[in-house]
Amino acid sequence: MRLPYDPRLRSLARELRKNSTLAEVLLWQHLKRRQRLGYDFHRQRPIDRYIVDFFCHELLLAVEIDGDSHRLKGSDDEHRQRKLESYGIRFLRFDDKNVKSDLQSIVLAIDSWIEANRR
Repeated sequence: MRLPYDPRLRSLARELRKNSTLAEVLLWQHLKRRQRLGYDFHRQRPIDRYIVDFFCHELLLAVEIDGDSHRLKGSDDEHRQRKLESYGIRFLRFDDKNVKSDLQSIVLAIDSWIEANRR
């Protein structure tokens, strides 16, 4: 399945990758190079008119790290998630502070989700 995206977001996604938060950097160390049960994740992935923090196309899984900016965007984030879910994308959301303080539990939660939802 090919997901739509706005090509104008490619440069913004590249900038976001260059300026990742600490939580994104820490989690990326565990998602890249097929470390999660052999599944390929990408970071700062444009989908439709949005960019998700991490995305696995094979699982249609978006992993989002919610920091302070997400708390201010409440209803916008909900609308964004509903729109992306209409494409069959499922979400795992983690708080920025939890990623930094308990990364191993976050990684285990992702692995558990993958085990339960493999296609």
